[in-house]
Amino acid sequence: MEEEATEPQSARDLSRGGDHRGNATAERNQETATNDLTATTRLAAEPPKLSRPELLAAQRQTLVTPRRRYGIPARLLFTTMDLLYGRQRTLSKFKMLEVIARVPYQSWELVAYIAVTHVHRDPDFARRIHERIAESRVQQDNEQWHLLILEELVARSGRRESPLKYYWVPQAIAFGYYQLSWLLYVIRPAWSYRLNADFEDHAEHEYMEFVAEHPEWETEPFESAFTDDYARFDSLADLFRQIGHDERVHKQESLAQATASRFR
Repeated sequence: MEEEATEPQSARDLSRGGDHRGNATAERNQETATNDLTATTRLAAEPPKLSRPELLAAQRQTLVTPRRRYGIPARLLFTTMDLLYGRQRTLSKFKMLEVIARVPYQSWELVAYIAVTHVHRDPDFARRIHERIAESRVQQDNEQWHLLILEELVARSGRRESPLKYYWVPQAIAFGYYQLSWLLYVIRPAWSYRLNADFEDHAEHEYMEFVAEHPEWETEPFESAFTDDYARFDSLADLFRQIGHDERVHKQESLAQATASRFR
């Protein structure tokens, strides 16, 4: 049997350790990093992007499913929004909704980062906290694309918005909602998660009903500068169905976390 010819090590290889031990270590490190990334990605996966038949089925399911029995803080928030912006569903009102939607995830992320500072001597516990940070970041970013797309749609519609009503007031509401989410999370995380589940359930139903109110959107194409970041859809109707389904996924995630320990 002929021996397989081997090439001499290059100077570059020698400078990395003189034999293949350095390469083997690098490969193990790469494998570990890949496994860690896969685990984090699995824990912090974005809501799935659905096909058109799946989106239609998701909308039907939402419309026949009763809303949650909202707690007092959520009912006060929804009543305030209706008083300020009316009960009619509009793009501007949904944009305001998305300004507020991101802040619970930001508050949870902040608490988790502070927790890492205090428990860094326990690497396993710190890693679990980091996984929670990754989850909050993915949820927060998903809500961010909703906001940016809605901002784009409002601008394209030509609707003029009052800076006070559609910028400063939502910022004030978001600030108060952030503080409440943070405080509830510090006292008892389940309370904060259930509040967010109420908010996301409300958003899910509002989006699906919004689509039902606008049958003309079935033939209106969705064009956006954010399609590569979020997703592509054949129509505005499917876009809003997907956003509504995203909110359902966020609701389910919050309900699951409400029954788990603070950092599982």
